[in-house]
Amino acid sequence: MLKITRRHALKLSGAGTAMAATGGLAGILASGHAPAYGQAMTVHWLRWSDFVPSSDVFLKGPFTEQCQKDLGIKLQVETINANDIQARVTSAIQSGDGPDMFYLLNNWPQLYGQSAVDVGDLADQVGSAQGGFYDICKVVGTIANKWIGLPYCVGGGLVAYRKSWLAEAGSPDGFPKDWDTFRTVVKKLKSAGHPIGQTAGHTFGDAPGWWYPYLWSWGGKEVEADGKTVAINTKETIESVKFAVALWKETMDEGGLAWDDTSNNRAFLSGSISATNNGASIYLEAKKKPDTYLDDKGQPMFKDILHASIPGGAGGVFNLPGPFTNMLMQYSKNQDAAKKFLAWAHSKPVFQGWFNTQQGYTAGATKVWEDDPVWNVDPVMAPFKKIPVTGRLVGYAGPPNQKAAEVQTKYIIVDMYAKAIQGLAAEDSVKWAADELGKVYTA
Repeated sequence: MLKITRRHALKLSGAGTAMAATGGLAGILASGHAPAYGQAMTVHWLRWSDFVPSSDVFLKGPFTEQCQKDLGIKLQVETINANDIQARVTSAIQSGDGPDMFYLLNNWPQLYGQSAVDVGDLADQVGSAQGGFYDICKVVGTIANKWIGLPYCVGGGLVAYRKSWLAEAGSPDGFPKDWDTFRTVVKKLKSAGHPIGQTAGHTFGDAPGWWYPYLWSWGGKEVEADGKTVAINTKETIESVKFAVALWKETMDEGGLAWDDTSNNRAFLSGSISATNNGASIYLEAKKKPDTYLDDKGQPMFKDILHASIPGGAGGVFNLPGPFTNMLMQYSKNQDAAKKFLAWAHSKPVFQGWFNTQQGYTAGATKVWEDDPVWNVDPVMAPFKKIPVTGRLVGYAGPPNQKAAEVQTKYIIVDMYAKAIQGLAAEDSVKWAADELGKVYTA
């Protein structure tokens, strides 16, 4: 972990004399002095409880301390379960009181854009200094020409799998690349007591992270490119649902209907499942505690874990990138201080300290991080580097806008598969989804 040095942070992130001389973000980035506050200003930043715990420890410790030294700002970092964030945002907007900033996942910013401060000045400066933002980050972080949030990083899931068990089941060259091979190989794994573990429940990451790419791989889509015409009730989607039911029964832990985003981590680390679509947190936890998590031969489990994309079909192979965006709320009474904090936190030397703690769990939101040394530390983590450019966002083939975010939040795509898994005919589950999509997209 690289520690943020005062010299580096002040070089790009101070907000004193130069701020007064030049104004705006340029002053923040150019200043060599901490601002002269009569009393420390408190800025409240609400985030998810990170699946890399050391990152939260870093933010609440060295990062927060350095923020007060460099900016004179007392930073309050609050972390909660990601599934609870949207309720907090809604409550804060309705009451006009709450955290100054929210760290939002996926395309959730699209739901709250009317309540956000325009941070275009920050986005222009950060993007220009760091090679530009990935397209997915800009699409999620803007409405029309307004930057409703400042992109921070990009997460996403790949399949974590036990390579020895896959080899024993007839796949020595890695995880199956197509659905028919997957079905054959993993059916053997389940028979041997090593099923795949996947959720079809209402949980923010793992459920959409599997079922959206699965739908796309069959050639299915929510809407047409116009973002209005519902297009899910097709032969391709119906076939995908039928196949999913067979996969669930033949290859998966059927208790996954009730799982949240932590359930598969626990199941994998206990040896109950052979693979699961997930972020890199399973591998990082196993690597962190090699004497705790052992394989069936008593060896450190992390040495038997690799990552791969989920299988593909006629439609292709995809992942669902998870952009993370910092949104500053209009009700905040500390908007100036919050902007100074965001400029500081997103500057390269300060972000570097946090990025190192992630160990490759997330990619940067700007392209400069593609060449960061973190990707050379552990080849098992290297596939996550490509997440920002190898996937699609929810709402395909339309834009990942507010309506697409509403569909994801209501778990319509996930429930289409879950209903069929629980016994509803494939044609009826797809028709249900089409009706629900119509209520959103034609409203």
